[in-house]
Amino acid sequence: MFSLSYKNRIAFNYILSTALLTAFAFIVIYRVIHFSVDEHINEGIDEELQKHLDDVAIDNNDTYLIQVDQWRAREHNTISVNPVFVQFYDNNKKLIDKSPNLKQSNLLLLDASKDNEYVDAFLNGIPIRQIQTPIINNDKVIGYLVVAMSLDDFEIIYILKNILLITFPIILILLFLIARFFAGRSIQPVVNITETSSKITKDNLNTRIDLPTNKDELYVLSKTINDLLDRMEEAVEREKQFTSDASHELRTPLAVIKGTLEVLIRKPREKQEYEEKIAFCVSEVNRLNNLVDELLLLARFENQKQNNKVENVFLNALILDSLSRYSDKISKQKLDISTQFEDEYYVQTDYYLISIIIGNLLSNAIKYSKPDGKIQIKLSKENSATIITINDNGLGIPSEDLSKIFNSFYRASNSKNPTIKGTGLGLSIVKRLCDILHITIEISSEENVGTSLKLRIP
Repeated sequence: MFSLSYKNRIAFNYILSTALLTAFAFIVIYRVIHFSVDEHINEGIDEELQKHLDDVAIDNNDTYLIQVDQWRAREHNTISVNPVFVQFYDNNKKLIDKSPNLKQSNLLLLDASKDNEYVDAFLNGIPIRQIQTPIINNDKVIGYLVVAMSLDDFEIIYILKNILLITFPIILILLFLIARFFAGRSIQPVVNITETSSKITKDNLNTRIDLPTNKDELYVLSKTINDLLDRMEEAVEREKQFTSDASHELRTPLAVIKGTLEVLIRKPREKQEYEEKIAFCVSEVNRLNNLVDELLLLARFENQKQNNKVENVFLNALILDSLSRYSDKISKQKLDISTQFEDEYYVQTDYYLISIIIGNLLSNAIKYSKPDGKIQIKLSKENSATIITINDNGLGIPSEDLSKIFNSFYRASNSKNPTIKGTGLGLSIVKRLCDILHITIEISSEENVGTSLKLRIP
């Protein structure tokens, strides 16, 4: 199927509207001039008719006398010089007299239905317009007067019509070419966008579209595409960093396990040493398992759509259930856990996702708490939102690390103690799930003082 380019479509649409407007203007001009000439001829015929009626004198015998000398003195003897024709008839429709310029020709006397009406006819091939009127005396027709005028003035109408018909397509063609030229200039930014976009690949995301000088729709489009490219480049960089970090985190426990087993098989060892090394390898495998689970969880929710299962969630019970899962760690570190639930709190949200959020936050609070530390969990209402606050007096987070704490695999500088196992994925999973559930998360912390986390659930 034939398809016009965008530039040609703009020019075509412009020329279509212009053609309709120009055609309308031409028709109006033609009709106005046609009407003016038509009225001018009719007025001339009426004037001549009145003049010649004034030359008629009626006697007592109901016959009329023509003042021949007077009206012939006004006439000329050639058709071309003065194309006004006059002819008189008696009441029997017999010719009495006529203007000399008629020579051997005669004007037709039509039937009575055409009296006082303008009729177009031909005289020796020349177009004329005539009018006939009865000469009446005492309500009796005693004769007829026929006046005709050449329609040579209409020649200008025919010329004008031909000019308009010829110039109309020429004007449209010229306008199309002009419109196409300016349309091409107008969409040049679109061409630049296309050319620049064709140069962008996954390995070349730093190319940007030059912004047009005029801040119009194309400027907005170009800026929007540049912003999109910024986000894409940032996402790709995050993806590369995530892949690099994930491979590093996976490789580390595997290398530890491999190294431990290689050392173990070099020579016979005591049973206790075998058991210690195998137990160590099992713990690393468990760590590796946990890392893979978190990676899969993060990958799953990275492209999560907003199609969550919304249900009525009882927060009080959810928090207590999560604490019970970490009861061994709580007992081992001798932590003081206090809960402040002034009421029963229910929220409409996805139970599975919010349980992961609360579980990860409680796990972090327990993991980074000092022995004999305190963790306080509070539920409250603020306007129409439900607030979950988790406070601890653990290691805290250095101020320079707070802005990066939700990045994948990022761990604060004071949390890299070998005794504290972690992958740096927990808070990035929490942040992603909070975005999905439209939950606001706020974190404040001070190193060696503690951390406060606040969830605002709408």
